[in-house]
Amino acid sequence: MATLVSVNVGLPKDVEWQGRTVHTGVWKAPVDGPVMLRRLNLDGDGQGDLAGHGGEQRAVLVYQLASYRYWSEHLRRDDLTPGIFGENFTVDGLPDDGVCVGDRFRVGSAVVEVTQPRVTCYRVGLRLGEPQLPALLVAHHRPGFYLRVIAEGEVRAGDDIVKVADGPESITVAAADALLYLPGHDRATAARALRIEALSPGWKDSLRALLDQPGGEGNAGLAAVAPPPAWPGFRPLRLAGVERETADVLSLRLEAPDGSPLPAAEAGQFLTLRLAPGLVRSYSLSGEPGRPSYRISVKLEPDGAGGRYLRDHARAGATVDTAAPRGTFTLDRSDRPVLLVSAGIGATPLLAMLHDLAARRADRPVWWLHGSRDGAAHAFAAEAHALLGALPSAREVICYSRPRPQDLLGGAREGRLDATVLRGLDLPPSAVAYVCGPAGFMDDVTTALTAAGVADIHREQFTALAAVTPGVRTSVAGPPRSRPGPGPSVTFARSGVTAGWTGSDGTLLDLAETCRVPVRWSCRTGVCHTCETGLLSGDFASNPEPVDPPAGGIVLICCARPLTDVVLDI
Repeated sequence: MATLVSVNVGLPKDVEWQGRTVHTGVWKAPVDGPVMLRRLNLDGDGQGDLAGHGGEQRAVLVYQLASYRYWSEHLRRDDLTPGIFGENFTVDGLPDDGVCVGDRFRVGSAVVEVTQPRVTCYRVGLRLGEPQLPALLVAHHRPGFYLRVIAEGEVRAGDDIVKVADGPESITVAAADALLYLPGHDRATAARALRIEALSPGWKDSLRALLDQPGGEGNAGLAAVAPPPAWPGFRPLRLAGVERETADVLSLRLEAPDGSPLPAAEAGQFLTLRLAPGLVRSYSLSGEPGRPSYRISVKLEPDGAGGRYLRDHARAGATVDTAAPRGTFTLDRSDRPVLLVSAGIGATPLLAMLHDLAARRADRPVWWLHGSRDGAAHAFAAEAHALLGALPSAREVICYSRPRPQDLLGGAREGRLDATVLRGLDLPPSAVAYVCGPAGFMDDVTTALTAAGVADIHREQFTALAAVTPGVRTSVAGPPRSRPGPGPSVTFARSGVTAGWTGSDGTLLDLAETCRVPVRWSCRTGVCHTCETGLLSGDFASNPEPVDPPAGGIVLICCARPLTDVVLDI
């Protein structure tokens, strides 16, 4: 029989870490006497980051004395005291390879149920001063696990832990953890795990993504997986044509110098162009997928270096170094209704999707919802209207924020494309939505679509993605900045930043933070894949090696160091 050795609680606090302040509840300390276990946590306990920890499915974190003994020997430490792994229950028994998801136990007067393995996170490494610990917990099959509370009650150190029900499917915590985080991802086991009612919704979503992945490299359960790029690095393409769409939108047609067909791109993907040394920009494909050439369309922003360069230098016959089509913002192949919602130049990837739908004569309902300043600024208006006319079930809604008198004669609406407009359209909740435009527009549209019951919403933005730095309260402020250096140059394409790397810079993630580039991470040890970034060109080495390698053309920047000049899609 297992025993509750220690009950550990702690409220979130601010701690200093690498020059930043982290708000975390990972510091836990033993409690003497009885403690009330409630639906969300123990009395006196709390979590600093509810996005990754805590909540009904993760009310209690459990870790075992056997793992304490293991890590004491492996790490050569004699200071591992109850609660140091961030757990609420330190137990004797209940090993990760013996406890199953869905098992129920009585502890004191409470009843609890196993819901999922621990979510790996940098803060357990922060707590122990062992940065690689998140990866070690997974690689050594000792993650620990979460419980939800079936019946509230008092618990105290010394209580027996009595199993009252077996979890269905007999999938252990260690097996469930390996299923998501380690190579292999056995599909039959994933399908069985999805039948376990107790398994947390987040874990189920990840396993469904793994099952939907057709195969090949990458881990769709942790990050979206795109097809591998059609060619490595950059190759010269010839400008076959340059066309003005509006006063400030330029379309470029790119082809192979020898006239051979270019590899097919997926609707919604983008190209990255190296226009000049240190000037790398990405632009969405706007033409029909499957054509032997590519079309991109560019907004000529007054202060945009890329647009200014193309305005001055883009001429038919010129060549430009181009990376292969990339991106996971791609059109699905279901028969569900599809909502294509854009503003301004955000129409470009959605226009490629519309071309794809029209070329296949798709009979699914298609909604083309677009906002622009006026008819003169409305790029691709006639082109989109003609494509919609080729579809049997299409609807078009155009909004002009500052229309000219003639702009409203064709049925366009006056005002912005906003929540008020969307609420009046009776949009189908079963639809899949694709949204592209300025950040504020996408936020408003996403909120409105969610309120309308649309759950499957995909967003694309041309700039760097919003940072994900869990628990970090403070960081160095200011815009991204380039920096010279003697080593390999690292270009962060979306941020427009180039920096020279030296050994003291650490990983590509560390360098990005030094240059104030927005970054996304959680474990910082090659486990969670939150930092997955497109590698547009260059070579790198990983230390440590990722626990489960990403797909080709992708780099986990938390582990990687450049060996040559590198261009990253960040």
